[in-house]
Amino acid sequence: MANTTVSGAKAIHGQNPQHLVETVIRSRIYEAQYWKEHCFALTAASLIDKATELKYVGGVYGNQRPTEFLCLLLKLLQIQPEKEILVEYLQADEFKYLRALSAMYVRMTFRAAEVYEILEPLLKDYRKLRVRSMTGYSLTYMDEFVYALMTEERVCDLILPRIAKRQVLEETGELGPRKSLLLDAMEGNSDQESERGRSRSRSRSPDRKSRSLSRSPSRSRSLSPRNGSTRSDRDGSRSRSRSPMSYQSRSRSISPDRMNV
Repeated sequence: MANTTVSGAKAIHGQNPQHLVETVIRSRIYEAQYWKEHCFALTAASLIDKATELKYVGGVYGNQRPTEFLCLLLKLLQIQPEKEILVEYLQADEFKYLRALSAMYVRMTFRAAEVYEILEPLLKDYRKLRVRSMTGYSLTYMDEFVYALMTEERVCDLILPRIAKRQVLEETGELGPRKSLLLDAMEGNSDQESERGRSRSRSRSPDRKSRSLSRSPSRSRSLSPRNGSTRSDRDGSRSRSRSPMSYQSRSRSISPDRMNV
């Protein structure tokens, strides 16, 4: 009875939900000590406490031993919680391994359009995740883990159900075009720069007018007496320079006549 699916559970992809996990791995999960001690009689509410205690994600390790992550995933498939509960799991930001577990369950059980709609917002999560595998421990990130769920065929040593690609769903009208976070950020920066340029041009335009108005009278005042003085000086110098030349010319013209007389 402990290994049977809850009565009234719906078939997923035309089969028993637990059969989404391969037979070999499923039988090893049933024999695992963690499954017998901690996963017995778990519910959708009590499973949260076990999920918050997770310290890594992964499939099998060592001598083909299943991880605690796989045991809790099979328990979710067995009890088949409601969609609203899974959404609450995903919104728990402080528990990243609970979010990874619920994302894995969504990928295995939901329709293709719902998978993209629910998992794509998780690409904004850049927190680190510890992965345990046959080779030991390694590090990944939440966005990489979610991206692998949407693009790869095998994650955590489990074969994922096939889903249609996003381009096909966009062509059929089931999904809208994907919004790029990078393009949104670039457009936001360009809008801010244009607004700053406009504000600067508006703030500079009255200053230029005031500067031109303040400079124009001073220039006219400073130029008027200088122009007058230069003209008068030039006229005076011309009149003065002409007078001696006239006297000298007269004296030179008269002197030979006097000599003849």
